[in-house]
Amino acid sequence: MPSMKGCTLETCPIEASIYQYRPSLPANATFIAIFGLSGLIHLLQLSIWRSNYAFSILILLGCLGEIAGYVGRLMLYFNPFNINGFLIQICALTVAPALFTAGVYFCIADIVRLFGGEGTSRLKPNQYAWIFIPCDIVSLLLQALGGGVASVATRNQKNGTVGVNIMIAGLVFQVFSLLMFILLLAEFFVKVYRRGYLWREGDGSEIKAGSGRAGGIGRAARARLYLFFFAFSLAILCIFIRCSYRVAELSSGFRGKLIRDEGSFIGLDGV
Repeated sequence: MPSMKGCTLETCPIEASIYQYRPSLPANATFIAIFGLSGLIHLLQLSIWRSNYAFSILILLGCLGEIAGYVGRLMLYFNPFNINGFLIQICALTVAPALFTAGVYFCIADIVRLFGGEGTSRLKPNQYAWIFIPCDIVSLLLQALGGGVASVATRNQKNGTVGVNIMIAGLVFQVFSLLMFILLLAEFFVKVYRRGYLWREGDGSEIKAGSGRAGGIGRAARARLYLFFFAFSLAILCIFIRCSYRVAELSSGFRGKLIRDEGSFIGLDGV
């Protein structure tokens, strides 16, 4: 890692900074606004309906982590040689998505309870949280530990490879566990689709996706249900892509080409 001690935009070329570019002010400010709005919405939902505390709190913490990370990148916009800004963003933006993943794991239990039954899911509703939440915690701890080790090394102008490798191990484990979750979830959705109905009421009547009140959920409810499934699946896919990108980005350390490509970062991490 290049030495940035005492450097400013006036005294050192931008190539002497870690990223070798000034992070985009509009892009990072936009991400701060988006995650701030998302966090506010979840806070209002939690305050009004007071339900699913675990999911809402995890999403809130994830939003706060993302905001902190993009604030760190704004610090790098004003001074690309600011080591504190670099450490804040590399740690916060690496760890925060693990909190979103944990929220997803809590959410799937309710989905399986509603649409499950008749062998549609390999796991019981609570088993998703019991299995995948510990995996997420292990991933989170490894990423946090690696970030701490890399931060200390970077601050002392030493090689941060050990810390980066620990972070990569945490990310790889997160990608693997998330892939297993995606496969189980895909199998569950396929079985529910092939079954021909959504769920059974207490009297044994089958509720289908077709419109109309007789044995169906209605057109508006069906649209909301499909929208939820789409958003839920898209969120999981985006987290998976983002984690895979981070593995590739950090695999070359702080001197790799990918870590210095802001377009890839904005598209594969932020978006």
